[in-house]
Amino acid sequence: MTGTGATGARSAVEWLVSAAPDPDACRWEWERSPHGVALLPAGVRWDVLILPAALGYPTLDVLTRLVDRPGPVLADFGDARMGFFVPPGTAARWLGTGIRSAGAGTWIVVPYPGRTTGAVRWLVVPDGTGTLTDAPLLELAMHEAAGQLARREGVVDGN
Repeated sequence: MTGTGATGARSAVEWLVSAAPDPDACRWEWERSPHGVALLPAGVRWDVLILPAALGYPTLDVLTRLVDRPGPVLADFGDARMGFFVPPGTAARWLGTGIRSAGAGTWIVVPYPGRTTGAVRWLVVPDGTGTLTDAPLLELAMHEAAGQLARREGVVDGN
């Protein structure tokens, strides 16, 4: 997990709660809820592209070779899915088989930055500056990862 220090965590909290309709209620949820998560609206500061983990982890590997630091990435309980934070509006334009999206009008479960919960966890913690993953770059990383998986599984045989 790409983490942040105490100052970075505070910045990440401020950035995340800036999307909330009631930032104080969001902070309260994080501090007092036994689950350590809050619901935040997508489509305000970010959208989320949700990949199956079998594609998501290799995509994150490719992405981290392409950029110094990708935008925030979440993994759900059981590592079935991963959510890549991308610019707002991406979800409305995204076409991709097997890829879900969360944009305007949807809500996502978000853990407190730097804390591990039972429901979701950060693989890449927000840096507090608003860094997001560029959607075209994410798409390229997904294609590269899918190609690597296909070669590894013998699907591509050179014919």
